[in-house]
Amino acid sequence: MVVLTGGAGFIGSCFLWKLNQEGIKDILVVDHLDRSEKWKNLLGKKFYDYVQKDDFLNSVMSRQIQNPQAIIHFGACSSTSFCDADYYVRNNYEYSKILALWAFELGIPFIYASSAATYGNCKYTYANIIGIEDLLPLNVYGFSKHMFDLWLFNNNYLEKVIGIKFFNVFGPNEYHKGNMCSVICKSYSDVVNKGLIKLFKSYDRNYADGEQRRDFIYIKDVIDVIYFLFKNPSNTGIFDLGTGKSRTWYDVAKSMFAATAKSVNVEYVEMTDNLKSNYQYFTQAKIDNLRKIGYDNSFMELEDSVKDYCFYLKNKSYL
Repeated sequence: MVVLTGGAGFIGSCFLWKLNQEGIKDILVVDHLDRSEKWKNLLGKKFYDYVQKDDFLNSVMSRQIQNPQAIIHFGACSSTSFCDADYYVRNNYEYSKILALWAFELGIPFIYASSAATYGNCKYTYANIIGIEDLLPLNVYGFSKHMFDLWLFNNNYLEKVIGIKFFNVFGPNEYHKGNMCSVICKSYSDVVNKGLIKLFKSYDRNYADGEQRRDFIYIKDVIDVIYFLFKNPSNTGIFDLGTGKSRTWYDVAKSMFAATAKSVNVEYVEMTDNLKSNYQYFTQAKIDNLRKIGYDNSFMELEDSVKDYCFYLKNKSYL
C-alpha cells in the first residue's frame, strides 16, 4: 500500500493517474476536500481508500493505520498570499515532520514536496546540502518548506528522504487552485474570447515588462520524474524539478496565442504592494542531480507543452 497525501490536488492527482497507468491501485489517498471542486480530480482514478488529512494524522500518531510500503507527501498549503504563519507551520512543517519520522520508524521511502520558493531571489539555484542554510525565502509558504528542508539537514535525515523542489508546474488538474493557478489556466478564457493576456509589470531595472523569467515545467514531465524517483528510492537527497531552462512570461503569452491561433496582445498590469516585495524575478532549476542518478529523459519545450495544455483547457478535461 502506498500513502499519497495531497492526492486530490494538482500534482498529487496527476501522479495518482500515473500510478494507475503503471498498474498500481493499492493507494491510500489523503487530502482535504474543502469547498473547491478538486474532488473531481479523483474521478476515474483507482485507489483503495480515501482519508481526510486530520483523521489520517491522528491515525498515524496513534499507530492505528496499516503500515505502507512508501509515503508520498504532496499535501500542503501552497498559497503564496495566505498570511497565517502559524497555519503554515502546523500544516506544512509539523505535519511533514510527523510523517517523516513515521517513515523512518518503518524504514520505508519518504518522498516529499519542497519548492523553488525556498530559493528566494537567488540568481543561481542548486539542490544539495551545501548552502541550504543560507537560502532566504521571500514568503511564508517558501519559509515553511525551507524549515522542513532545514530540519532534515540539521538532523542528518537527507539520506533517508527524496525531496523535490518543484519549479513552475502547470497543466491539467490545477483548475481548483483559484489565484494560485498558472497564468495559462487563469488567462485561457481571456486569450480565446478577448484576444488578450495580462502580465505583471516589472519593478526591477534588470528586467523589462514581461521579461521576468521562470523555469516552467509541464505536469506530464513532472510525473515522469516523480515515478522515476519512486521506482529508484535509493537515490536520496533533494532534487530540483524544472526543465533547467528559464523562459520569460512573454514567451508563455506568445505560446498561448500561437496555440489558440490568436494575435499577440499583452497588457501589463500593476502588482500589489505585497507582491512587489516578495517577487521572484528569476528561477531556473539545476537538474545535474537528476542526470547523475540516471534520469535522461528530455523535457517538453514550453511551446509544445502550452499547446498540449490548451487542448485540455479547450475540452475541459483532466488527467
